[in-house]
Amino acid sequence: MNPPVSVEITRAEALSPEQIALWRLWRAADPRLASPYFHWRYAQIASRVCPGAAVAVFRRGGEVVGFFAHQRRGRAVQPLGAPMNDYHGVISAPGVDISLEEVAQLLNASRLTVTAWLGEGQAGGERQTVMVRLPESGYVDWYAERRRTFGKYFKDKERARRSLLAELGPIEVRHEVRDAALLDRLIDLKSAQYRRSGLHDIFACDWTRRLLHALMASDDPDFGASIATMHAGGELTALEFSLHAGDQYHFWFPVYEPSLARCSPGILLSMDTMERASADGFRVFDFGFEGEHYKKYFCNDRQTVREAVVLKPGVQATVSDAAADLLNRAGGGRGDALRTSIRRRWAAIEACETTPLARARGAAVAARAAANKALARRKTPHRVAHA
Repeated sequence: MNPPVSVEITRAEALSPEQIALWRLWRAADPRLASPYFHWRYAQIASRVCPGAAVAVFRRGGEVVGFFAHQRRGRAVQPLGAPMNDYHGVISAPGVDISLEEVAQLLNASRLTVTAWLGEGQAGGERQTVMVRLPESGYVDWYAERRRTFGKYFKDKERARRSLLAELGPIEVRHEVRDAALLDRLIDLKSAQYRRSGLHDIFACDWTRRLLHALMASDDPDFGASIATMHAGGELTALEFSLHAGDQYHFWFPVYEPSLARCSPGILLSMDTMERASADGFRVFDFGFEGEHYKKYFCNDRQTVREAVVLKPGVQATVSDAAADLLNRAGGGRGDALRTSIRRRWAAIEACETTPLARARGAAVAARAAANKALARRKTPHRVAHA
């Protein structure tokens, strides 16, 4: 029988060169950990910026068998860099599986919140992330296959490109841009978008802004972050901040000019970024969670992740489950949907805001937005579909 797993909580900068070497070795050995969020440089950089940052070093019989980069808000635990961390899990030795529930117990967390857990676990539910996996021959052959499969969609995008060119002028696309002022502009635009949509502004707390700047400043040739831009007739029409490592390119924060939506500048920028980045050796382009309609036309691969809140048994868990059951009995399974929505909103607030007052303010705003959304749904008449 294997001895039990123990844990030591430390800072990323306190890891020994031997431990960092194990981190790199184990990540490289596990295809599930290819995302830039598992790269040692991500943990190293984020640990300098994120409040409450720490690394759990797991041991079995005194031997190191895994690492989990995380941050604490009191006794609540989240992946390092949450709510902006799009993949997370334990980086472990081959053959060692430390489950989500074991991590929560070992960290003595009152609440462990994950949105895209890769690894063992039973709590919560499964979600799908989607990506483009280019053939070895590159972008041209991928696009040819997509155009054959979804001819109408991609012909429409080709028309959109011609319209953009005719309306504004020559199109210029750049990728691997590292410009602090441009990043601030992108963040300001995303903040405004969050506020308009009633979502918590994750950039209002400052440290999230500083994290993107720190990631973009990385000089590691195998890891970094950058901006792609599209200008038409000298006018900025779209830009996107992305994270990349090895052959993985993770689209992260996109912004486009809303008045040009008919020309699809954001989608055109993604296509052009893929074409240019593929020439630099990138082969996997991650689009995050499925859901947006356009992704089905692009993505040819997917990955199953787990979204969960692992709660210690007690009043908090009992009340949450009871409220959801009550709403479910009221009809339509609304309890589960409402609970998921509330937990997602709260997870973002709790991760961003580090003081009780700031969290209370964020929760009040989220509650008003959720109430308004529920009221709007009740006022919307049901429509009967006819064949």
